[in-house]
Amino acid sequence: MPDLAPEAKAREQIDALLTAAGWTLQDYTRFDGSASRFIALREIPITRGRCDYLLLIDKNPLGVIEAKKAGTRLSMVAEQSAFYGANLPDFLQRPIGPLPFYYESTGIETFFRDARDPDSRSRRVFAFHRPETLLEWSGEADTLRARLRTLPLLATDGMRGCQIEAITSLEKSFAGARPRALIQMATGAGKTYTACAFIYRLIKHAGARRVLFLVDRSNLGRQATAEFQQFVTPETGRKFTELYNVQHLMSNQLDSVSRVTICTIQRLYSMLRGEELPEEIDEISGFELAAADGREREVRYNPSIPIETFDFIVTDECHRSIYNLWRQVLEYFDAFLIGLTATPSKQTIGFFDQNLVTEYNHERAVADGVNVGYDVYRIKTQVTDQGATVEKGFYVDKRNKETRVLRWQQLDEDLTYGAGDVDRSVVVPSQIRTVVQAFKDALFTELFPGRTLVPKTLIFAKDDSHAEDIVRIVRDVFGKGNDFAKKITYKTYNVETKRIEKSENLIQEFRTSPQLRIAVTVDMIATGTDIKPLECLVFLRDVRSRVYFEQMKGRGTRVLTPTDLQAVSGADARAKTNFIIVDAVGVCESDKTDSRPLERQRTVKFGQLMLGVSLGKRDEDTLTTLAGQTLAEMSGALLRAIDPDAIAQKATGRAGASPSEVLPEPFEAARKALANEACAPFDKPALRDILAKAKQDAEQTIDTVTIDAVTEQSFDAAAKDKAESLVTSFRAYIKEHHAEITALRILYSRPYAQRLTEPMLKELERKLRDTNATWNEELLWKAFATTAPQKVKGRSAVNRFADLVPLVRFALEQQPVLEPFA
Repeated sequence: MPDLAPEAKAREQIDALLTAAGWTLQDYTRFDGSASRFIALREIPITRGRCDYLLLIDKNPLGVIEAKKAGTRLSMVAEQSAFYGANLPDFLQRPIGPLPFYYESTGIETFFRDARDPDSRSRRVFAFHRPETLLEWSGEADTLRARLRTLPLLATDGMRGCQIEAITSLEKSFAGARPRALIQMATGAGKTYTACAFIYRLIKHAGARRVLFLVDRSNLGRQATAEFQQFVTPETGRKFTELYNVQHLMSNQLDSVSRVTICTIQRLYSMLRGEELPEEIDEISGFELAAADGREREVRYNPSIPIETFDFIVTDECHRSIYNLWRQVLEYFDAFLIGLTATPSKQTIGFFDQNLVTEYNHERAVADGVNVGYDVYRIKTQVTDQGATVEKGFYVDKRNKETRVLRWQQLDEDLTYGAGDVDRSVVVPSQIRTVVQAFKDALFTELFPGRTLVPKTLIFAKDDSHAEDIVRIVRDVFGKGNDFAKKITYKTYNVETKRIEKSENLIQEFRTSPQLRIAVTVDMIATGTDIKPLECLVFLRDVRSRVYFEQMKGRGTRVLTPTDLQAVSGADARAKTNFIIVDAVGVCESDKTDSRPLERQRTVKFGQLMLGVSLGKRDEDTLTTLAGQTLAEMSGALLRAIDPDAIAQKATGRAGASPSEVLPEPFEAARKALANEACAPFDKPALRDILAKAKQDAEQTIDTVTIDAVTEQSFDAAAKDKAESLVTSFRAYIKEHHAEITALRILYSRPYAQRLTEPMLKELERKLRDTNATWNEELLWKAFATTAPQKVKGRSAVNRFADLVPLVRFALEQQPVLEPFA
């Protein structure tokens, strides 16, 4: 069959798209109005030329399609389709006014315009709309874009200023029909609450039929669902879910009556492709799945999920969902896209057409008291910074990364490893133990002076195996049981139940349990998950992505009331004024980039392939490229080479031949032939090298010989400078205002002529906070402990106001040591 001309090929693709969307195709000369309510009529003669497609619903024309060959610049074709719509033949039932709907398409690229929109303009769509949708739209008094221009004033009661700013700016973007908008709001500023508020307005006042709320993994979907369930609507005071159905999609069945659908992007991707998604995959970050799955699998039009299924798509943590596989999901639907993120990268801002409608970063949030700030405490050790050498003759353990099976091996040559090998190819228990011990030693002196219960602490590990080692050593160093420290990853095994424990249960336990003090994770709690009592982050892994690092830091920024903090961290945890980053690997010092998942290329040069191999790529695609066949094919060939039945079939050329039928000489010849075919891929030295390296990489060396030691342990320079600045400002304030505030006047004069009372101290506390929202007893005490640790002792466990007395006296140098007021 000869190749179709470009124009004919385009029409063939357009025909397929129209049919899939539910239109019945008919030629003008064979028109049969009784065949269907929804007809796409081809080649209609008009006053000048022919209209490629006329869309009829109940014999009434509603739209036209102008078809062009692939590669045509469609921006120049809109006038032509508009001309066709204005010059319909007389024998058709003419609509009142111009036709509402116009398409221009090459079959590959399609643009759509609703002529009734204010300042109507064409927009790119993935496919054609269903006829039922166009019929519904045509019967509406105003279009969605028109309604977005007339939203009522926002009811701002109970909202933070940053939330009001975000919603008003977003609605201004909607009024201008901007198809994409990006909201930057710091972690803890209430992104999900903000989304609930504007989604409610879109449904109630703009008539949005359905809104999609996309999340990175299922536990974030549960959090979002809870937020919608708790959101109180402003007009009626009723909960959102009492007015509108909200579906958290856990299967591939979309609820037809839901107004809000909450879903992971990987599930929606699988639905568009008509594939089932195992429930456990929903629990894994879509960002990580995209990075792990390099296959190029295109999304095609799915009639059961038309492009108009959603009017708006809100993508939470959007910096993780705009690349590779997932971008197709966002661009499949004819919907407004709203991105939510605390940490926009350049690529994120670019994807949203540089329409960053609000910027509310961590610094603004701290200034407003919406977030708490942080200080960095640096721990350096010899092995962490330099690696080590184990001399030959010593015994070391070899451990399989997956099964953790151990075997002994005596070194026949020196084992030298660098800092980059630690906790990857070589595990040094002493290095982990040294860091954990240093952390414990500083915990109640430098980091959290006066505390008795370990603050809620999250440790970031390099991988699941590393997390296992850390949990065991943390329990040993602190002398605590299993309830004190737990691993929260995708592979958390419960010893008592002998099952993989749901991460959601462990996360909730970490939030609320007074017993669980330290959690170890890789990526599970790195982004999105709210754990407000968290006061300490320990980094035992480096992170090179700026966006990811900011997200990880964001786990500690959440504010909570003193009562809620004390409920899980004890009475001496009087307030969460900041959080501590314990940097044990230089993560705060390493260079960061705006990273994104690597995009797979269909054709990779051999040099690039080997570079990827040298950087650690061990996936099947890499080996397949080197070998020319899949691993399954290679293993299958090896098995056939030793299978007597396969050898007999090779020798006779007949399926089902028995080995007993074949003489020894042809049998041996066939065996050799199969063996040569099976072993041919291994003739490639590159493949042999990579398979040997893969075997080596499957094991870790456990260095139990090297003893690590701390080389440096202190707050970093920025933390010291910040503490010094706070102390200096506090002292200056006391001296400047000592005559105005009763408590200061009494403390400033010696001997004390008047007795201090609690109302006086409350006045002092209020004046301090009015001057600077970050000034409070907890933070001031920590600042003095940082600048003069040898002069600070303990904390008061009775009354926060009592701490103001020694703080002022110490600042005035009336007492040599800062200690609780007796």
